[in-house]
Amino acid sequence: MTETRNGDGNTLVISRRLFVCGLAALAGIAGTTLDAAPASAQASAVAQKIADHFSSVKTMAGEFVQFGPRGEQTGGKFYIRRPGRIRFNYEAPSPMRVIADGRSVVIGNMKLKTWDIYPLSKTPLNLLLSERIDLSSRMVRDVRVEPDLITIVLGDRSIFGDSTITMMFDPKTYNLRQWTITDAQKKDTSVMIFNVQTGIQLDDKVFRIPYDEVRNKGGK
Repeated sequence: MTETRNGDGNTLVISRRLFVCGLAALAGIAGTTLDAAPASAQASAVAQKIADHFSSVKTMAGEFVQFGPRGEQTGGKFYIRRPGRIRFNYEAPSPMRVIADGRSVVIGNMKLKTWDIYPLSKTPLNLLLSERIDLSSRMVRDVRVEPDLITIVLGDRSIFGDSTITMMFDPKTYNLRQWTITDAQKKDTSVMIFNVQTGIQLDDKVFRIPYDEVRNKGGK
């Protein structure tokens, strides 16, 4: 299945601070809030439909534009294969690469030849890349239903502390439009995706982390 979107289409969120300090969330989303603990019956039903739909989407690829916490803008291409795999290739002049292989997340600076490595399970990004969205009461922080957007906020204080991941979906198609990760310092980063394809074949090598290079170049 192929799905193409313009600049008003889906959105993702990621940043280097996201992994170093804990991960970012989109601020200032207006609309009626339906707290998920306890969630209203309507919000719970909508959230479950979204979770079921999103869980059926195993692969995604497309282009993205990223807006950092200080307003800086970059872009490039992204690839997702759930569970646990994601890759962001940034366009020049940015030298950055972000790769998750189901076990670890690495941030590489191709210019400086440096790498940072973190356990995927210790970042809220793991909630987005999991086999299924976990809608248990300990995970769901908030559910918002608006005419043009449905928002689900997930977090696990026992693992991620105050960091959360906010996922935003189209209310008609239930397609992912945006995610935001909020770190403990409440820093925000937004990445808009477009020209999105789903249900495509993505080779293992797309998500391969060069562990030898990571270890040799200062990976933690």
